[in-house]
Amino acid sequence: MNILLEKMLEKADPSQIEGLSRFFKTAPGQYGEGDRFLGIKVPVTRTVVKDCWRSVTFPELEECIDSEYHEVRLAVLLTLVENFKHRIGREACITFYLAHTSRINNWDLVDLSCYSLLGEWLLDKDRSLLYDLARSGCSIWEQRIGIVSTMAFLRRGQLEDTFAIADILLQHPHDLIQKAVGWLLREAGKRDKEALVAFLHPRYASMPRTMLRYAVEKFPEPERLSYLKK
Repeated sequence: MNILLEKMLEKADPSQIEGLSRFFKTAPGQYGEGDRFLGIKVPVTRTVVKDCWRSVTFPELEECIDSEYHEVRLAVLLTLVENFKHRIGREACITFYLAHTSRINNWDLVDLSCYSLLGEWLLDKDRSLLYDLARSGCSIWEQRIGIVSTMAFLRRGQLEDTFAIADILLQHPHDLIQKAVGWLLREAGKRDKEALVAFLHPRYASMPRTMLRYAVEKFPEPERLSYLKK
């Protein structure tokens, strides 16, 4: 049997299913509509992956990424991260990741994988893929991958791509993109506040309020309020 799937099914906790389903907005009309849960919290999934990632094959990952269960898909992504981090089949990990973005279909699945995989991979490569995802991704999840992947660059003090992709998504109507853009702008500001202020100055009056609120969250209170009031 597929070892990753077997270990995850063993950890199922029905008492957690209702809360997780509500948290990840799975009701009709919500962004996670139809997703199903085993009731496994992220730390437990990480423990499963840590115990067995070396033994999981790509055919097994292929089986698991198509699972109806959210946590099983997360386990696949965390397994890819472990392989990538240990420099095992890096290119194969990225190829697999990009081939299955339709299954990376909630914000936690994006945020716990994209910059550790795609962002790290693109550190010394052309980054136009992220611009393409942000501009014309097939879903909000692909667009979120486009901006959140730049966290890998921010951690090396490289802010330009974050600002450029934020500009592409500046008027995005979905709050999950607005929150992601605001979050990455805030992270850029932690590294260079003057650069963030320069980005905000001609744009903040027309930015979605959610995005702006996230972006200026770490500013001193009077300064933060001055942005929000204007």
